[in-house]
Amino acid sequence: MAKIKIKQVGSPIRRPESQRKILIGLGLNKMHKVVEREDTPEVLGAIAKIPHLVQVID
Repeated sequence: MAKIKIKQVGSPIRRPESQRKILIGLGLNKMHKVVEREDTPEVLGAIAKIPHLVQVID
């Protein structure tokens, strides 16, 4: 399965708890951290819920 790199570009400060939990679920907890995840519908759905906090890197 294809891999996708995700970078955190926004702070979870003053964000709803659900958005913070999505970041933690993706493995992100610090600014500018990059993680590599499988390209699954679950991961893409999580990214779609917080596009203002993350960036997809090619």
